Amino acid sequence: MMVGAKKPGIGGELLLGQKTVPQNSLFPKGEGSDAPSWVAFDRQVLCFDAYFQEAVTQSREETNRIRKCKIYFYLEDDTIQVVEPELKNSGIPQGTLIRRHRIPLPAPSDDQFYNLHHFNINQDVVFYSRTFRITDCDTFTRHFLRKIGVRINPPAAAPEDPYTKLRQELEDSMKPLRPYERQDTLKQFLEHDRDVLRFYCYWDDTQSMFGDPRELILHYFLADDTIEIREVVYPNSGRDAAPKFLNRSKLPKQAPSPKRQPGEITERTILNVFGPMGLGGRYILDNLKTGAVQEEFYKDCDLTIGGVINVWGRKVMICDCDNFTKEYYRSKYGIEDFTPVQYKAPPPAKAAKQMPPYTGFGSEEDSLCSCQGLLPKPPQKDFRKLMEKDRHGLESNILRFVGKMLTDNTIDKDRTFIISFYLSDDTITMFEPTQRNSGVIGGKFLERSRVKKPGQELFKSEMSEYYKAQDLYVGAKIIISNQPFQLVDADDYAFNYMEQHAEEFPRANIGTILSKLRSISEDKQKEIKRFLAQSDPGNTGLIPYESFRSLLADTGCQLSEHEIMMLGRTYSLREQPELNVGFMLAVAQDHLRKKHFESFSAMLRAFTHEDRDRTGHLSTKEARIICKAFRLPLADDLLRALLQKFENESGNMDYNAFLSGINWRENPSLPLLPDEALKPFCLALPKPTLEGHTMVEYSAFMKELSRYTEEE
Repeated sequence: MMVGAKKPGIGGELLLGQKTVPQNSLFPKGEGSDAPSWVAFDRQVLCFDAYFQEAVTQSREETNRIRKCKIYFYLEDDTIQVVEPELKNSGIPQGTLIRRHRIPLPAPSDDQFYNLHHFNINQDVVFYSRTFRITDCDTFTRHFLRKIGVRINPPAAAPEDPYTKLRQELEDSMKPLRPYERQDTLKQFLEHDRDVLRFYCYWDDTQSMFGDPRELILHYFLADDTIEIREVVYPNSGRDAAPKFLNRSKLPKQAPSPKRQPGEITERTILNVFGPMGLGGRYILDNLKTGAVQEEFYKDCDLTIGGVINVWGRKVMICDCDNFTKEYYRSKYGIEDFTPVQYKAPPPAKAAKQMPPYTGFGSEEDSLCSCQGLLPKPPQKDFRKLMEKDRHGLESNILRFVGKMLTDNTIDKDRTFIISFYLSDDTITMFEPTQRNSGVIGGKFLERSRVKKPGQELFKSEMSEYYKAQDLYVGAKIIISNQPFQLVDADDYAFNYMEQHAEEFPRANIGTILSKLRSISEDKQKEIKRFLAQSDPGNTGLIPYESFRSLLADTGCQLSEHEIMMLGRTYSLREQPELNVGFMLAVAQDHLRKKHFESFSAMLRAFTHEDRDRTGHLSTKEARIICKAFRLPLADDLLRALLQKFENESGNMDYNAFLSGINWRENPSLPLLPDEALKPFCLALPKPTLEGHTMVEYSAFMKELSRYTEEE
């Protein structure tokens, strides 16, 4: 393409007499920003009004046609788009005449493209052999052209299209000289579309043959003031469920209305007629409508609770309405009284269903389900309770107690039973540990099942009562299989669970226990103080648990053994025992061995890299971060305790000794016993067991008791 007179010289340099062809519009240098055009002129378009003349050869009504259009000039890339607005019933394709692209100039300058300087008002532009006359532009285009120094010509009017003028004259001649009266209901429709008032109605049809009371629902549509009525048909009522009692329409107040002659009711009232009849006749209309027949329809203001409306000769009483209807009348009419009308007698009380007594076959729940329907269904379990109170990890949700037989037999007195209560389904199991030389074979004593409370009749219609979690506590007496047992102790999980759910277990609620003790007389309080002074001559504030127990048992407040133990656990002196480092290292090595962790050399290099001074010590925080980075499979409590054991006075730990202690490959520790290996390591020690040598802080107990008594 670079041949002839426009071919540049060597290296693309212009020869003598050659000029550069601009690719885009040129603007004065030094004005505006240095940003590229596609950024500086983004979304900026010049709009020109133009028209072009098109010849019409196959029509008698017109010889040419004036077509108006819009010319859009995009400043970012000098592209042009021509769009013709669509006219109704034009019969010609309109819309985008020329799609957006760069349009070349007419020949012989067709190697160049249109730019900004080719456009002005009262100027012709030629796009692909079609001449467009620019008549005007918008405000933005006018300001933009003036800023860049273009002198804008005055606007001109586009010539009128003769065929368009002829069509407009025909349309105007078709319009009546006296238009019909227009009833504008669009505003009401837009404001109240889908707004429906609902009323509950009652129609007493008992006067007619085979008639009975009917319940109806009236819908009033605010969009067009129409009414629809539906009938409430109950199952097994003997009536066909018709879709509607009254179709949606305007409901006249005077119904049934008298029949009118044809032409008696019209939309327009003719006052007089003169001239020939039919075509060419003249009419005089009555604008005041003095002779028009007025017909009243029900409006929203006519519908009130307690009112009676005429539904084509049927007296229907409005008894109630819904909440939306109440709010509508409250806001528009200020009505506040919406007392419903009682139109029917209240339903009779439902007779209690008498269940037959239990037959003894199967469970009571299964027998009851067989009496509730023709198709027996299995009894429903409390699935939510089962999911919430089932075992989750280390949370067993099982309360274990130690029980003793209440009997005169000397052999059975020494037998010990483990009673387990499952919170998920309120079942109980009993297990007897094996004792040497006792003469009794241990093992399972009671299969897991629910246990009935004693003193209940077997064959009865009511459901039996079973033991619940609140019935089991230390000191409680229960009867299982006609054998009385007494609960003498419980495991630590049972005590902790009852303390955490004190609102469910009143015997573990400290507030409830202290409220029982506030009824102690003054003489008894003085006796208690003398007893405490004798038991604690050194005034240390501590007494043994056995003395504390005997003191509470003699108060006469009828405290159970469980409540006394809860007080002892709450105010006992807690001492954290010293943890054995060897045992901790053995537990850690056992965990690492099971997880096949052997990255000890890599951990040593990481510790050495962080130890800039090569002292062999690092802070506990940095050491813990390195252990977490290597994903050391140890519990957080165990890892924290091990790091503390290897700390010195300055708070830094010896990482060499730490890695040597947990390295089960090079420095294996003594193997753990099977019972110790199965125990999870946890630093959160349980509350101390209440034994004879356990000390109770009675001073805190007396202070709390006095404070609680003052609050009461």
